[in-house]
Amino acid sequence: MTSTRRESVNVADIKLTAATLSAVGDIDIAGNRIIIRDDLSLVSVATPLGGEDALKKTLTAAFGLNIPAATLSSTAKGMRAVSMAPDAMLLIFAHATPDAEMHVRAKLGGAGYTTDQTDSMLAIEVSGPATMAAMERICPLDLHHGSFGKNASGRTVMQHMAATIIALGDAHFLLLTASSSAKSFLHALEKSYRNVIS
Repeated sequence: MTSTRRESVNVADIKLTAATLSAVGDIDIAGNRIIIRDDLSLVSVATPLGGEDALKKTLTAAFGLNIPAATLSSTAKGMRAVSMAPDAMLLIFAHATPDAEMHVRAKLGGAGYTTDQTDSMLAIEVSGPATMAAMERICPLDLHHGSFGKNASGRTVMQHMAATIIALGDAHFLLLTASSSAKSFLHALEKSYRNVIS
């Protein structure tokens, strides 16, 4: 026999906080750097139906950004726009307070639909002499500079985990992955570096 719980519970008494990997710190493996970029805010922007021109004008006026092409990111004034899907982009920028989405929404003034993605994704910056070899082991994209130059971006799967890769320079990348698999992703990345330098 089961009974029905009758007392009232206020779930507002529980405070949820994001668990970050910042305690791991920067990882240096023989001159190769893996940096968890918890200083970055991530805000997705979706284009309203029929609102392409308005969003394009507003994005340029507010942030100096162009709508990114499908395989490129655009940058201006310390902000990066990355194409995530047709009519959807991700804005990546440093923002000290937890109101990044409200900041973007106010600047866009209704020209785009915004969602804060900061706690749902992890940003990792990688660079160093063994970066290309380490990435080749776990990433199916051709990341060589001739194919994937500065500001190129792509979505792929790395070690069975979804990832977005943005080229910041030659053998220098920003990787985005779901925060729910962040520890596994970081482990796979670190292991790949260690395997190519041993």
